[in-house]
Amino acid sequence: MLAVVLVMAAAAVETESPRAIIERAVAVAGGELWLNPQTLVLEGSADFYGPTAAGPVRHVDEYRMWRAMDPNRSAAHAADGKLRITARMAGKTLFEIGYDGATTWNDKGIVPKAEADRYWAENFGFGIIRQALKQGFTLERAPDRDIGGHALKMVRVIDPAGVATLFGIDARRHFIRYMGFATPRGWHERVYDDFVIGKNPRWLQAREVTLFYNGVRQNSVHWKRFTVGGAIPDSQFSPPREFTTIAGAAK
Repeated sequence: MLAVVLVMAAAAVETESPRAIIERAVAVAGGELWLNPQTLVLEGSADFYGPTAAGPVRHVDEYRMWRAMDPNRSAAHAADGKLRITARMAGKTLFEIGYDGATTWNDKGIVPKAEADRYWAENFGFGIIRQALKQGFTLERAPDRDIGGHALKMVRVIDPAGVATLFGIDARRHFIRYMGFATPRGWHERVYDDFVIGKNPRWLQAREVTLFYNGVRQNSVHWKRFTVGGAIPDSQFSPPREFTTIAGAAK
């Protein structure tokens, strides 16, 4: 009898294609707008954890991200589009990093390409699910799991270069609650929670994102505000003038 139940359960999983799971997740997240948002601005706070239980824990009271999307993205874990992240505490910049579509920079200056490529390979990944239904991508079911009391349907998204990213879709509400992928730093995971649905435009946003490397919690971000599709000037992503001047003089 048990064998029959197991066979029936396996058959039920097989009949639900990974494509259907992703399609439902996209529809719940916001549909066509979510697939092609053009820009996204997130504002909130963050907590950064030390390597041991003793801490220290550094709280950042002003954490912001500006993002201009590349609608033709094909590489899962490489820089694309444009990006800027700032972390400030009591009005003081703790760190900053940006990418203007060609150059990566941070609060210390222009980042050499090899170093930048490694950094983005350790951090970029979630947006590839927006491309997952396009030609050239492969979708596979992975063994399902439970995270934070939520049953997740696991789908592996493989980009045209063969690089895989694992996503966990809430079995009941179809939220994207999990992402994991291999990086030069180790196995990177993100767990998404505290979802809200914005209106006009409709947009599903996780207000809590926790990042792990090799199972150890690295930081948690608490998004409080989000803006979708607004105009962002290119200058927002450009490195400060003094960095480009120094870089030019060094050539």
